[in-house]
Amino acid sequence: MRYLMMIYYDESEHPADGTPEQELLWKQYNDFTKHVVDSGVYRGADALHPTGTATTVRVRGGDALVTDGPFAETKEQLGGFYVIECDDLDEAIQIAARCPGSQHGTVELRPIIERGVAATQALRNQHDAPRHT
Repeated sequence: MRYLMMIYYDESEHPADGTPEQELLWKQYNDFTKHVVDSGVYRGADALHPTGTATTVRVRGGDALVTDGPFAETKEQLGGFYVIECDDLDEAIQIAARCPGSQHGTVELRPIIERGVAATQALRNQHDAPRHT
């Protein structure tokens, strides 16, 4: 089962760029990433720019409403994510508990609906198939 592991933290408490605290945090994340890669559960990951760079799009009555910033004001903001593949939720929890984000923020695990993988692959195969005209 694949899980989306979302890492939330309070941006106002994040270490400033170039500080020893930030360097330590990046080292912790690099070590954690190495662990999940070495354990074979890693399927992808990325960090996100701060919420000040976010754009929210909603369509209402056929009109696109575009606003700066995230959809909701919260104490913690989504800062990054991993996609991991584990045998079960217990294994995913063990992995999430090792994530540095669990020490200073919140890590949310959400199972990924597997039918999406098959549907995506079918669309890719259809797109890559030779076309007869």
